[in-house]
Amino acid sequence: MEKKVRKPKPVFKDGAISAESIGKSIANHQSKVGIGGHSIFLGQVRADEIDGKTVAAIEFSAHEEMAQNEIFNIREETFEKFDLTCMHIYHSKGVVNVGEICLFVFTSSAHRKECQAATDYIVEELKKRATIFGREIFEDESHQWKVNN
Repeated sequence: MEKKVRKPKPVFKDGAISAESIGKSIANHQSKVGIGGHSIFLGQVRADEIDGKTVAAIEFSAHEEMAQNEIFNIREETFEKFDLTCMHIYHSKGVVNVGEICLFVFTSSAHRKECQAATDYIVEELKKRATIFGREIFEDESHQWKVNN
């Protein structure tokens, strides 16, 4: 059987990722009856306190072409490592306020353990390899570059 060739899909969304778009993505999979489990990771901006200042938002930027290519590589590696039916990855660019969603990873497979492991793998690889940067904006409007952890 010939290997299916996948093409890079756009992953960047301006601003926060809406609950409506997340809900629509989930709803679109109800007709795929071979799926037995979905795993979802939602990255949300926290109101961290750093040196007595509270984060109000994060402004995300990226070397988009480079990041898009690396995320595509992560996607392909994930399909090779795990038996998935489908996968969606979306990341915000621009300003995302505290409490809003900035990362949406959604995997589906016949069995829950496979998609749960794949989702964890994707999130870890994104943090390590994707050229996405976050500038924490504090309530007093000062800012600093975010350290991933």
